[in-house]
Amino acid sequence: MNFKNIFITLFTVVLVFSCKKASSDLAADDSKQTTKVINYIGKSLKVYTTAEGTDLKISLTNKENFKAATQPLETEIAVFVNPRKTFQKFLGIGGAITDASAEVFAKLSEDKQEELLNAYYSEDGIDYNIIRTSIHSCDFSSKSHTYIEEGDTSLTTFSIEEDKKFRIPMIKKATNLIKDDLVFYASPWSPPAFMKTNKNMLQGGKLLPEYYQTWADYFVKFIEAYEAEGIPVWGVTIQNEPMAKQRWESCIYSAEEERDFLKNNLGPTFEKAGFADKNIVVWDHNRDLISHRANTIFEDPEAAKYAWGIGFHWYETWTGGDPKYDNLKNIKASFPTKNLLFTEGCQEKFSEAHYFRWSNAERYGNSMINDFNSGTVGWTDWNILLDETGGPNHVQNLCFAPIHADTRTNELIYTPSYYYIGHFSKFIKPNARRVSTTTSRTTLESTSFINESGEIITVVMNRTDNPILYKLIVDANEVSINIPAHAMQSIIY
Repeated sequence: MNFKNIFITLFTVVLVFSCKKASSDLAADDSKQTTKVINYIGKSLKVYTTAEGTDLKISLTNKENFKAATQPLETEIAVFVNPRKTFQKFLGIGGAITDASAEVFAKLSEDKQEELLNAYYSEDGIDYNIIRTSIHSCDFSSKSHTYIEEGDTSLTTFSIEEDKKFRIPMIKKATNLIKDDLVFYASPWSPPAFMKTNKNMLQGGKLLPEYYQTWADYFVKFIEAYEAEGIPVWGVTIQNEPMAKQRWESCIYSAEEERDFLKNNLGPTFEKAGFADKNIVVWDHNRDLISHRANTIFEDPEAAKYAWGIGFHWYETWTGGDPKYDNLKNIKASFPTKNLLFTEGCQEKFSEAHYFRWSNAERYGNSMINDFNSGTVGWTDWNILLDETGGPNHVQNLCFAPIHADTRTNELIYTPSYYYIGHFSKFIKPNARRVSTTTSRTTLESTSFINESGEIITVVMNRTDNPILYKLIVDANEVSINIPAHAMQSIIY
């Protein structure tokens, strides 16, 4: 064997040994994770329940103790939780303070205003920490408006005085109740009419290329103005529903147009203004077409570097489509450094007779469980408050909110959706980690998070017409729990 062959042989041996050592080290780390048994035997848990046809509304219904787990049978229904397998970090849950919400809020008596704020933003309520709002008007405003005079290309007339009437006072009251984990972000529904191809804020149209930079500067003006009011801006989305031509404020961006606006205008403009720390969310539309938008923007390094993540809504089900949770899983697998954020959802086609329709709440429960299990970090409902008409809305696009105000009687109406959202937001804290959770039957849906304190929250939903006895199996520990028909539970341990 010549020297060259000896060298190659020795190099191969060293390489193989190194690979085996690295593999062994990884296996050892994995072994540490999988062999340490978590012992909850004798320790208690609490079960909070909301159920149709009962007075249970996030009510403490059970205190149980864990016992040693046994092999579950095929005839048993079980929820399996593995606390050693954790995933994305939790950003929070909240809803939108729109012009409509703020205008309705202003009509309430002071004690009812305080009740509403505490219901959403205090620990006695459901402890929201996310607030979304619109950049100037959207459909849930009493009228269309912008922050500049029409045709003002220099933005010298920029003013948020319109927002100071109702919206900003309500936002300030809400943010005063939220601790350090406030996430406040804003979305435009349309640029001013003169910047668009159709010269109209409504009915779609596109942003004219010659106004790309002006529109990017408008975002900066918005952030500066709101922060001057003492409202810290966490970030923005580029465009609400960029593939929808609506009869209200709307604007169309192709994937390539949004990518180029981000990388050539909005991203660099934020950096120049000292706003590189502001988070930019792309897409902000439904799950059905989300993969194309993600692929187009995140595969472009110059655009992707400015994008914190991708936002989505649930309205693909309007046309009978399924929720497409697999699209979210695909994005999380394809672009693991980018975040998924649910930016809007509501129950459409308002009817005062259907305040307490339970399927509305179950739509929330199904979306939240599956969105989180698909890698979503935060979840934003639409309007936090609407009136007895499902508005105000200047194009009569009337919808449900978790809480309605009957302005005729100064009454607050808490819908089942409020309590279903609360099963997550009240117990899961920012910076929690999602925990591996599966079910043995599709009759139950479930997700879990572990708070920084070590407390685990498992949320379980039963959408069937029958109560279900199930086992909660956490590592080598189990407990049997009954969940009523059409119910949601939060289990704390």
